[in-house]
Amino acid sequence: MRDTAHRDTSHGDAAHLGRSDEFALRTPAEQARTHEQAMLGEIPRQAARPEIGDSWERLRRLGLDPERGRDPEHLSTAEIEHRRRASGLDAVMPTLRGTLLDPVADLPLILAVADAQGTLLWHEGPRQLRRSGDLIGFMTGGRWDEEAVGTNGIGTVARTGRPLRVHSTEHYVRNQHAWTCVGAPVRDPRTGRVAGVVDLSGPARGVHPQLLALAVTAARLAETELRAAQLESLHRLRTVAAPVLAQAAGPALVVDRDGWTAAAAGLPPVNRLRLPAEGWASAPIHWLPSLGECAVEPLADGWLIRPLTSSPQAVSEQAVGARLVLDLSNTARPEVSVRGGVGNWSHTLSPRHAELLLLLATHQSGRTAAQLAEGLFGDASRVVTVRAELSRLRRYLGGVLEHRPYRFAESVQVEVVHPADSYQLLPASSAPGIRRLRALLDSGSALLPGCRIANPVGPQGGMTGSQVPSPRRPAGALEPST
Repeated sequence: MRDTAHRDTSHGDAAHLGRSDEFALRTPAEQARTHEQAMLGEIPRQAARPEIGDSWERLRRLGLDPERGRDPEHLSTAEIEHRRRASGLDAVMPTLRGTLLDPVADLPLILAVADAQGTLLWHEGPRQLRRSGDLIGFMTGGRWDEEAVGTNGIGTVARTGRPLRVHSTEHYVRNQHAWTCVGAPVRDPRTGRVAGVVDLSGPARGVHPQLLALAVTAARLAETELRAAQLESLHRLRTVAAPVLAQAAGPALVVDRDGWTAAAAGLPPVNRLRLPAEGWASAPIHWLPSLGECAVEPLADGWLIRPLTSSPQAVSEQAVGARLVLDLSNTARPEVSVRGGVGNWSHTLSPRHAELLLLLATHQSGRTAAQLAEGLFGDASRVVTVRAELSRLRRYLGGVLEHRPYRFAESVQVEVVHPADSYQLLPASSAPGIRRLRALLDSGSALLPGCRIANPVGPQGGMTGSQVPSPRRPAGALEPST
């Protein structure tokens, strides 16, 4: 499958699974020292892995207590059942149980499945081990997002959208140091966003390193089942659409609620149509970046869309005098909007597209594919992946985004809306270029174009970015000479 429902493998499942885990090779005393120094706001002598260190720094800035986290919250039985149905994961639980529980039946492990918010919806395993988990709130209905319980294999995976192993003292909160957990995201094929997390947790001693690969395999199988259900839904919509399109006077297409094409007539084939981020308003006419003005009306579980603009030039002219706003204030749903002379539109971005647009916004003179690959992966040779993603971006940005080098058109006014705390800027991203940008913004060495700060008070009523203490130098380090 192409377009935004394709799995963003550029984040690198293989890279995460194959990466040498230097932290796990250290002695327990060295691991504990790294955690202690980071909790004190010092720069550890032996750094944690980037994805762990970034999580620690983010949570430290939010003021989360490393001793006990926040007071535990648990959902009622009725709310758990409601979330199970809403997540869509109840249909794939037989697959997850068969893939994960049977192969590790003799190991002391708990299988936990959480929704996209990090709330445990299922948790199964040996009774004695589950009782131990109860002591730290690891139970069905428990809230395991990062803001509540710190760095862990559920909340951190839900936030970053990448598989992760969190071993012992890599957990932010100390009462979890006796545990190791491995988690993998399950993505909704309709939207490309995380639908939930599968996690295997057990005692820190004796957990096999291949469990992460097993969790990733189970998550991919679950996604395959979700994809099959989506295709069945599209087939039903296509059956309804066929007679309608046969009677249409001009070009038209029928898409489902997420923009996936069920059927089309008189138009080039396209897998998915970009729908407005805010949804359809009551007006019957809407402007879409790839089609121009369109008449839109509901049809079964989707939409009948009839383009009214016959000239492709009208679509390409969207860049003339346009204003592009890259809104990163909602860390879970980055969004881009374009307001131009021929029409206005907006939609949510995938994590990778948000990273690319932010890197381009900070280098408005342009970036080559190699430079963008270096910023995304720390590897300038990965130009094929970068060009493929930029090709997808240009399908709906059109004339707004130019190439050779890749850049925003000169006539486009670019504005970035970002959180007050620079470490909340695309917090799920571990791209080297984004991590460098956070550090520059935090030190005041850089500004974003047309930058506008959202939410001057931090999450949970916490401190704003200017009030957050910066990390101190490593213990015993010399101050720079004057």
